Amino acid sequence: MGEDKATRATSAARSYYDASDVDGFYAHAWGGEDIHVGVYTDPREAIPVATGRTVERLAGKLGDALGADSTVLDMGSGYGGAARRLAGQYGCHVVALNISELQNHRHRALNAERGLDDRIDVVTGSFHDIPAPDGSFDVVWSQEALCHSGDRSRALREATRVLKPGGHLVFTDTMAAEDAPEGELSPLAERLRLTDLATPGFYVEQLRALDLAGADYEDLSAHMLTHYERLSEEVRSPAPELVDAVSPGYLKRLRTNLPQVARACRDGRLRWGIFHGRHR
Repeated sequence: MGEDKATRATSAARSYYDASDVDGFYAHAWGGEDIHVGVYTDPREAIPVATGRTVERLAGKLGDALGADSTVLDMGSGYGGAARRLAGQYGCHVVALNISELQNHRHRALNAERGLDDRIDVVTGSFHDIPAPDGSFDVVWSQEALCHSGDRSRALREATRVLKPGGHLVFTDTMAAEDAPEGELSPLAERLRLTDLATPGFYVEQLRALDLAGADYEDLSAHMLTHYERLSEEVRSPAPELVDAVSPGYLKRLRTNLPQVARACRDGRLRWGIFHGRHR
């Protein structure tokens, strides 16, 4: 049953991210680079600036693990914003694993444009079955991808399996608060085609079960509220590029959905933050 659920979730995520409307939204409202939640110093700052800061925040957890000799697996790499930052800033080699070939095509083109295609391998595949031997990576990295997993325990076991001894697992995810009524989170789940959301407590328990050293969680949920308020503004007064990239019906749905997600954040129903642990 676990395998069937994982397969269904992977297919749902692939069809979501391969849709032209969704691609247009992420490319033009979200920035088309780091399509993840941002860390904001100012609620009015540009979304790509804040999402880039999130990458810096995760990298800051890793000490000296990032360098020219480091190998990083980015699980659910999207358009590759994090992979390019890591490869460009630290010189590390990144394997970018992602199930959407549409995103992967854009990812490869951007890597080539910026002269980074020799440091980043874009691989189409699922993080439920990582195509790498045991102990392959110094860092396993993921941003808001595990929410699409139908078997998060399996995905985390896979992530740990491919870590070298002493290697780091660092990830963020979109989550439900421990006491959130399920129905109140349906707008987000339906838009992203999710069956459910994990909680911070679930992930902390999983990291401890995997015996990762120094396992911790930094709660950054306030930034998720700011992020969805910014996205709501982007679709309320859309740029011409966004209007041209998505259908009128999809834009209308976003104008309803994104404020609903922001409201769930404001009411304390959603959580977001950074998990980190080290393979012993």
